[in-house]
Amino acid sequence: MPGPWPEAVPGMASGGSRDSATAGYRGRFAPSPTGPLHAGSLVAALASWLDARAHAGRWLVRIEDVDLPRCPPGQDEVILGQLARCGLVPDEPPWWQSRRSADYRAARDRLLQDGRAYPCGCTRSEIEAVLAGRGRVTPAGHEMVYPGTCRDGLEGRAPRATRLRVRDCLTRWVDRRLGPQEQDVALAVGDFVLHRADGLAAYQLAVVVDDSAQGITHVVRGVDLADNTPRQIQLQQALGLPRPSYLHTPLVLAADGQKLSKQNGAQALDLQDPVAALQAAGQVLGLAPMAAGSLAEWLSQAVRSWAGIIASFDPRTTA
Repeated sequence: MPGPWPEAVPGMASGGSRDSATAGYRGRFAPSPTGPLHAGSLVAALASWLDARAHAGRWLVRIEDVDLPRCPPGQDEVILGQLARCGLVPDEPPWWQSRRSADYRAARDRLLQDGRAYPCGCTRSEIEAVLAGRGRVTPAGHEMVYPGTCRDGLEGRAPRATRLRVRDCLTRWVDRRLGPQEQDVALAVGDFVLHRADGLAAYQLAVVVDDSAQGITHVVRGVDLADNTPRQIQLQQALGLPRPSYLHTPLVLAADGQKLSKQNGAQALDLQDPVAALQAAGQVLGLAPMAAGSLAEWLSQAVRSWAGIIASFDPRTTA
């Protein structure tokens, strides 16, 4: 495992808003260890590292392995090794979501107690049937909009999952690159799952709980995850947690025009020449062309280039 790291800084307590000017910049890269890093995931890692360095902040790595059955043993160490070979070493010891189940359950139980969440007994096929009966077709690649079947009670069903009671209003925020954004979460997604039928925390809950616990002030990630932001904001509000600043970066696309991923054949990074791999990732992010030198020299130039890029679009505010 890469290291050594400085002593960990305690996470910020829940509640209130966060002033990044006084709390200090804390960013993170949160890979899912379903396989080694590929070209697309290096872009996300590099962007989050550059943003932290350009703000003289701290950069953390969180292994998002809450869904352990999908994570082959040892892939977390492979990812940490790949990052280290690229000079991207976290400032604190990595976190593993698989070790934080009790924290996710505590957050779920708090939401249930506060009436902001409720148990759901619906299966996927039942949800599909209700939507079909209402003439609603879910496009391929989109999440089904939950019809609210269990909002007022299970009606004899056995509880399977836990859902957040979404507020029916526009959720607004300002993305540092994309600008003002908004979404009606109730219309676009409906009450979404917090805790799954298999007993595992869902992505949205784990991310929100961990971002707060680690004191994350700035989230830098691929634009494919921008659609998650309004759900996470609603969940932050429900738990009384601070909202980080968001920046969503361009993606590396596969030959079919879809996001490059393990599902469509993305190959593991070739790191025989880490500078070349970083150069390619930097091009996606719009970094100025840089003469290839040592790894340390390239990273130093990249930080200066990134600082110029964010100065051109960073409104220094969130909504």
